[in-house]
Amino acid sequence: MTGFAEARLEHDGWALRVSLRSVNHRFLDLHLRLPEGLEALEPEIRRVLRDRLRRGHVDVNVRVDPAGASAVRINRELAEAYLREAEELKKQFRLIGDPDLVALMRLPGVVAASGAAAGLLGEEEISRLAVHVGACLEQAVVRLEQMQRAEGAALAAEMRARLVRITAHAAQITDLATNTRPVYAARLESRLKELLGDTAIDPARLAQEAALLAERSDTSEELARLSSHVEQFGKLIQSGGEVGKKFDFLLQEMQREANTLLSKTSGVEASGLKITDLALEIKSEIEKLREQVQNIE
Repeated sequence: MTGFAEARLEHDGWALRVSLRSVNHRFLDLHLRLPEGLEALEPEIRRVLRDRLRRGHVDVNVRVDPAGASAVRINRELAEAYLREAEELKKQFRLIGDPDLVALMRLPGVVAASGAAAGLLGEEEISRLAVHVGACLEQAVVRLEQMQRAEGAALAAEMRARLVRITAHAAQITDLATNTRPVYAARLESRLKELLGDTAIDPARLAQEAALLAERSDTSEELARLSSHVEQFGKLIQSGGEVGKKFDFLLQEMQREANTLLSKTSGVEASGLKITDLALEIKSEIEKLREQVQNIE
């Protein structure tokens, strides 16, 4: 969703510029800055952007300045009012001399400031100008979309690499987990000997208890669900479209499985420590993916 685009257009004596700056945001958040006198264009600009963009904090800056021979705009009605008042004062106080035109031009509002000339337009002129603003906006949106597509391609490649790493870590955990049952049995036997001393231990009962302990710590279901989520995530990258919220959901589920892996591998000696390290690596990759999907619609 991040990006910047700008479009410029000159038409009918006006120089138009529309700039769009987008940064990460969970929803579409539009902030518009329009010249004085063109506030009526805001609803249409918002409609266009909502139709084309889905997420992001987007700053929209529209600038309209006189161009060429029309660069100087005089508020003739205001100037005429100043002159009438000057004539009245001249008669009232029996003054002589003519008004100073240079001084008149310096009076507030007589000459429109750059960027504010649109405030002097009539309704018909604003309607014509709206068409050109719409064309300029369309150019800017197209350029923003092009930039976002280029960024999206690079982002997709990076996310795929992270999925590969998660899959590799999960495969290592699977291999390590197959060796945990003997570890549970040895740990349980050692603990029972500490408690019972020389009392004989029934091998069958020991095997049964070790199996139950191993079952409570079995991670096969979590690894299977994690693998499924990773596969779905990869398919969403390939599919395109509006997938940002789907990514959020899958990452939430992936994080849940990683947390469960960590809770089930405590205290299984060397293999357990290795599984814990790998699960932490998976969590780290998921967090990085979570940051990246904030850029995706």
